[in-house]
Amino acid sequence: MSLVRDLADQIVAAHRTDDLCIPIPKFSLTSLPPKIDNEHVSDHYELAGVLAAVEMGFIEKDALVLGKAWSRMVNHDGGFNPFHWPSRPEQFDLLPWTRNMNPNAFAECPKRLGLYAVMPDADWVKRMVEAEVPTVQLRLKSEDKSKLKKQIAQSVAAVKDSKTLLFINDYWQEAIEAGAYGVHLGQEDMAAANLEAIRVAGLRLGLSTHGYAEMVYADRFCPSYIAMGAVFPTNLKKMATAPQGLGRLYKYAKLMSHYPLVAIGGVDEGSIHAVAQSGVGSVAVVRAITEATDPKAAVKQLQELMKT
Repeated sequence: MSLVRDLADQIVAAHRTDDLCIPIPKFSLTSLPPKIDNEHVSDHYELAGVLAAVEMGFIEKDALVLGKAWSRMVNHDGGFNPFHWPSRPEQFDLLPWTRNMNPNAFAECPKRLGLYAVMPDADWVKRMVEAEVPTVQLRLKSEDKSKLKKQIAQSVAAVKDSKTLLFINDYWQEAIEAGAYGVHLGQEDMAAANLEAIRVAGLRLGLSTHGYAEMVYADRFCPSYIAMGAVFPTNLKKMATAPQGLGRLYKYAKLMSHYPLVAIGGVDEGSIHAVAQSGVGSVAVVRAITEATDPKAAVKQLQELMKT
């Protein structure tokens, strides 16, 4: 175990200043620490990668994925270098084919979706069209089905004959019926949604991810884009994982660069430029627009700040 401990310490030390580490949560009888399986790992490098990831604050499922990626990287590269970091698709066992080779891939969307405005209703969607926002998402929560259908239909009408692309959050059936451009689903929504119906209908599919394990899982469906977050703290949605930070976002963006990527979560005027520098082709914002005194001017400012 001393060799594994030494390798893990080297990894942590090499990346201590890379903004990859976040505080480790406090563990208790109801919140157990991550399980490190030292009986079924392929080699010392996998175990060291898992141990280092746990110490850096990665959740258990991400630590396990990282451990395997470290092992593949060391074996592919022919040696251990703690200053490297797994960043190639083959190290994470991602799909070996391109979108054009995958018959089950969802319809394509632009590689760079630009400023991505997440709006609460159809009126806001219309305002974003008038502000010439390239991509907008209708995120409306309601138990009133008639209201939902009306709002989605109005949003689809608002973007008609414009350059704005419209994604509907969660309500994939209504989105298909209304002829929306695409659907955005969270990880928790994927099991309940009929992904095949979305694909056959020709709608684009965006999937939320919150770390390595969820990105690898999302890759199995070959969605139109992958959203990564939450980058910073946000009060708009209760997150199961801690904010990932810029350091992790930069690593995620490098690994998944073959996809259109959207960074989301707590991004505002003060951080959007640094987020855009990660290599993502789109940055999602909410309050930076909805709480602005002049939303149209805020849109213009945000787009200027995104330029790299």
